[in-house]
Amino acid sequence: MTPNTNLKTFDLKDLQYYKIYGRQKSGQYPVPLFFNGSGIEVNVTGSELWIDIEVEFDTHEPWIFTRLNDSFMSRQMLMPGSQSICLFRGMSCEAVKNVKFFRELQAMSEDDTCRILVKSLRSDGFFLPVSDKKYKLEFIGDSITSGEGTYGAKEDVDWLPMYMGVSRNYALMVSDALDAEFRLFSQGGWGVLCGWDNDPRHNIPCRYEKLCGLVSGTKNDELGASEPYDFDEWKPDAIIVNLGTNDSSAFEQPPFTVPETGEVFKQRKEPDGSYNQDDLNRFKQAVINFLEMIRRHNPDSHIVWTYGMLAYNLTLAITDAMNSYRQMTGDNNVSFLQLPNTTEETVGSHAHPGELSHARAAKVLTEYLESILS
Repeated sequence: MTPNTNLKTFDLKDLQYYKIYGRQKSGQYPVPLFFNGSGIEVNVTGSELWIDIEVEFDTHEPWIFTRLNDSFMSRQMLMPGSQSICLFRGMSCEAVKNVKFFRELQAMSEDDTCRILVKSLRSDGFFLPVSDKKYKLEFIGDSITSGEGTYGAKEDVDWLPMYMGVSRNYALMVSDALDAEFRLFSQGGWGVLCGWDNDPRHNIPCRYEKLCGLVSGTKNDELGASEPYDFDEWKPDAIIVNLGTNDSSAFEQPPFTVPETGEVFKQRKEPDGSYNQDDLNRFKQAVINFLEMIRRHNPDSHIVWTYGMLAYNLTLAITDAMNSYRQMTGDNNVSFLQLPNTTEETVGSHAHPGELSHARAAKVLTEYLESILS
C-alpha cells in the first residue's frame, strides 16, 4: 500500500473525543500510562489510525495490546524512544471503528524509568464520542491481578514482562462481561502486610493513596506519580481486592532485613507447622486497616475481597478479619468471595494462573457482581 498523504495529527490536548483508562492527573499531556490496564479508547472513521507514543525503560520493557471493535488485534514489546504504532490500516473510510490501546505491563517498582507517554493520534477520519460504560470497577492485587503467567508455556519459569498481561486477565474478562470501565492497582510479589519474601516495604496499602505510589524516581515524580490520588475523580461501583497470596508465602520464607533501617521482619510458624498467633494477628490487622482505608476514600463502593487462585492458606484469617471489621464499623457493604484454585490443567507460566484459571475466576466473580450491582 502506498503511504496515506491524508493523515492529520491530533494532539490529545486538542482532541475532544476519547476516553482514558487508569489513574491520571487531570489535564496532563502527554498522557502517562502508569498501570497495567491503563490506556486510551477512541471511536473514529477513516481508513487508517496511528498512535504516537514515547517509551522509556532501563531493564523492564513495557508491552501493549490493542483491540479493534472489541476483538483482540495485536500485542507487542516496545523499545525506547518516540515511535508511531499503526492501529489499523486500509479499512473502509465511512465505518466507525472502536479502538482501544492498553498497557499490558504492571507499574514497575523495580524500574524507575519504565514509562509510556501517549502524545497524539494520526488519522484521515473523524473522532466521535465514546460512550460511558454501565459500571466502574477497581481491581487491587498482586501478580495474579498483574496477569503474570497468562502468557508463556507451563515450563517457562523466568520472571519477564512478556509473560504478564491484562489482555488475558480476569479483571478484563469481568469488565467485558459487565460492560464496565476498570482500573487496576497491582504489583507482583506484594501483599497486604508484606511481600512474599517478608519485605515489609512491599505492601499495597502503603502505596494505594498516591496517584501511582508503586513507582518512584525523578521522572515519575515529575509526572505526578507520588502526588495524592484524587479519589473523588472516579467513583467505582465495586472494588475487588485480591491480596493474601504473598502474605501466605512469607510464612515459608527466611527473615528479611530492611537495608535502610536494619529492621528484621519475619512471619513465623510454630514447630508444629501452625501459624504464630501474633504474626497471624498482625496480618489480620493489616486486612482490617486496609478495608478502613478503602472505605474512607470510597464510601459507597461495594468491597469484595477475593482469594484462592493460588491456594487457600489464609482464607480463615481473611474472613475472621473481615468479620471483625464489620463488627467494629457496622459496614456490611463488604464481602468475601473464594475463587477457584489453579490446577495442573489451568496453570500458566512461572507457576501462576494461566488464561484458563483467569477465565474460571472471572466466571465466579462476574456472577457474584451481577447479583450485587443489579
